[in-house]
Amino acid sequence: MIAVRPAVVTNRTLLGVAIFIGSEAIFFIAIVLAYVAYRDAGLATARATLDIGRTAIFSVALFGSSGTMVIAARAESGRWLAATILLGAIFLVGQGSEYARLLSEGIGPGSALFGTTFFTLTGLHGLHVLAGLVALTALLTARRRRPRALAAVAWEAVSMYWHFVDAVWVVVFSVVYLGTVL
Repeated sequence: MIAVRPAVVTNRTLLGVAIFIGSEAIFFIAIVLAYVAYRDAGLATARATLDIGRTAIFSVALFGSSGTMVIAARAESGRWLAATILLGAIFLVGQGSEYARLLSEGIGPGSALFGTTFFTLTGLHGLHVLAGLVALTALLTARRRRPRALAAVAWEAVSMYWHFVDAVWVVVFSVVYLGTVL
């Protein structure tokens, strides 16, 4: 059964999610701009310590999760939703391992300007991924318990947020990681 997708402008829930995402986008733009403004002071540290290849691997998991989310939302599929959750969790574990590695090298949130800006930007994104995983898990749980009671708007709202989190990482990865070699 393919559900009719409600339009953002005619559905209050989706409009609310869109407004929330807009405000979060402004928040992330401000943090990315702060990182860029102070980037030069920590560029040598970033070049010496960031592992772009390793981070790219777990980033692919997050990028791929947008594809699985599209399939999950269109088919209202619990299996594809579970795949999305798994890929998001892989990303968070990868980010956690990157943090552990950096902390073991003496780079932390308070160690220097690079550490402060890096951990603030990537940490806040990680919290958003975690919130997205909670929303995805709640959607999966609702789908399993009462699939017929789950409205299409729930799929669309969670999907919008998840795609936002993914899009933010495209920017963060480009600015923080790729920006160290360009």
